[in-house]
Amino acid sequence: MKTTRWKPLSLLLGVALVAIPFPAAGASTAEDYYQDAQGKTGEELKTALNGIISTGTTTLSYDQVWDALKVTDEDPANSSNVVLLYTGRSQSKDSNGGDPDQWNREHVWAKSHGDFGTAPGPGTDVHHLRPTDVSVNSERGSKDFDMGGEEVGEAPGNFTDADSWEPRDEVKGDVARMIFYMAVRYEGTDGAPDLEVNDEVENGKQPFMGRVSVLKQWHEQDPVDAGEERRNQVIFDQFQHNRNPFIDHPEWVAEIW
Repeated sequence: MKTTRWKPLSLLLGVALVAIPFPAAGASTAEDYYQDAQGKTGEELKTALNGIISTGTTTLSYDQVWDALKVTDEDPANSSNVVLLYTGRSQSKDSNGGDPDQWNREHVWAKSHGDFGTAPGPGTDVHHLRPTDVSVNSERGSKDFDMGGEEVGEAPGNFTDADSWEPRDEVKGDVARMIFYMAVRYEGTDGAPDLEVNDEVENGKQPFMGRVSVLKQWHEQDPVDAGEERRNQVIFDQFQHNRNPFIDHPEWVAEIW
């Protein structure tokens, strides 16, 4: 196992907020959104959050995800580009497709883990879909998350071995919070699988993703930043009309897991 490498949080993904931003936690309307979760812990909290983030949402088609990502992951320094998750590279919004040097839609919760593919719902949920370099996306494949492996030549700072993927330090917490969101959002209703985190790798087609112990470390060591908050806001305002509660309330990770 290699030594953890933590770097400054130098990359802020996202776009400008809309005219009326979602208030910070503690403001009255923010508390209204999470009202049913207040004072709860453990499985009771998880159930309450599932109800909150599953109610009144808009489900995108897989084609609509292309346009959504061009907004949610817009490069704040260049509105013509998106920032790619694993490489951090700023890339033209129009260079999406199958070419190895273009970008495509990465399912951070690998779509084979639960075998949901690109079905509306878990397969199109922008909270865990991110633009990534095509060949880097392919190299990550459907691997679980863990520490270890060799550095990825095309994406320095990322590491991989036969059964796991370690993202670069600047997005470790982002990845963890996306996985935690998916484990709460999809609980086996409306034809979706019951997604759960576990402390294993090589989960295959089972609806599990690991390692939760490592994801919890990443969540603590790479805290929520302004870019992540902006992305959460844009998804809420413009696309799905729900939020990732672990961005708004990072303390809830420890309450559930």
